[in-house]
Amino acid sequence: MAQSSSNNGGTDQVLVEERASVRTIILNRPKQLNALSFPMISRLLELFHASEGDSNVKMIILKGNGRAFCAGGDVTAVVHNVRQGNWKLGADYFREEFTLNYLMATYSKPQVSILNGIVMGGGLGASVHGRFRVATEKSVCAMPETALGLFPDVGASYFYSRLPGFFGEYAGLTGARFDGAEMLACGLATHFVPSERLPFLEQALGKVNTSDPDVISTIISRFSNIPKLKAESPYHKMKIIDRCFSRRTIEEIISSLENEALNKKDDWISSTIQSLKKASPTSLKISLRSIREGRLQSVGSCLVREYRMVCHVLRGEFSKDFFEGCRALLIDKDKNPKWEPSRLELIRDDDVDRYFSKIDDEDWEDLKLPPRSNLPPYAIAKL
Repeated sequence: MAQSSSNNGGTDQVLVEERASVRTIILNRPKQLNALSFPMISRLLELFHASEGDSNVKMIILKGNGRAFCAGGDVTAVVHNVRQGNWKLGADYFREEFTLNYLMATYSKPQVSILNGIVMGGGLGASVHGRFRVATEKSVCAMPETALGLFPDVGASYFYSRLPGFFGEYAGLTGARFDGAEMLACGLATHFVPSERLPFLEQALGKVNTSDPDVISTIISRFSNIPKLKAESPYHKMKIIDRCFSRRTIEEIISSLENEALNKKDDWISSTIQSLKKASPTSLKISLRSIREGRLQSVGSCLVREYRMVCHVLRGEFSKDFFEGCRALLIDKDKNPKWEPSRLELIRDDDVDRYFSKIDDEDWEDLKLPPRSNLPPYAIAKL
């Protein structure tokens, strides 16, 4: 087995292993929980393009070094750049990342992501769009963007809106964490393999000489099992989730949860209400609309819209909540963000509309997604 690495500013942030027809790509910033830096995203784009054009590569395995698959995008670096006065540097980061998400979503060869640990934000974008996602008992995933003053991005308005019922609205608005069993139950993972079996799974996949997803799925299934959901899992609360998170507005969602709380004492309902009340009001409003629009859009349309949204967030014309959220949670870590506007009722519909419009800047352009061809049926379905 040959191993090579990408040399990014003197650090090997992405490693590559070749085994017969399988290319294994390893995210390698374990101290930063494999948070995606700009050089990592550029290198991943390069590797995915090259692998697609290489007839010797039949399949890609993507995994992380250490206790995380990937804890998301390196947003502190993005915030640092934007604070230097150039929001477009931040926009460049998201443009590259969303282009990678699109390439993964429409990839002509199977991508097997091994999610043995933490999977947050951009880590979901780098895996859920791929064909196979293997969770383990060590998996924990979330998109906590509304607590950061952002919104579930990286194509989450596409994949969250396609979870059962209104589970995607619940997951995206509250930033709830899910374990491997829950990821499998809701469809974020396609398989669950106990972590001690992963070396044997990788060994079996290393012998594959086909891109046939049925063959690969059969191999993964040999090592898989169906784990039991814990008693307190939110997945057991689907009736309440569908009743409350199907409401038209954030205000109505919170109000219906509060009505549920009057009828029965339930710690899950109280903590869900608390999560919503702690989040950025602006983030909640734009996130709900984004997921709702995503239900009816292709993965490409979702990413183009999310790119517009993230550019508005970076410009901070209506709200600077993203910078405040990053300060409070990631930089100063006082966990006490001061949102502005501070209440849902201070945000009008036309304030929300602004996030979905083109940027008023002559140098700005919409996200241009690469043309795709010769796609397998499961990728065509996303278009």
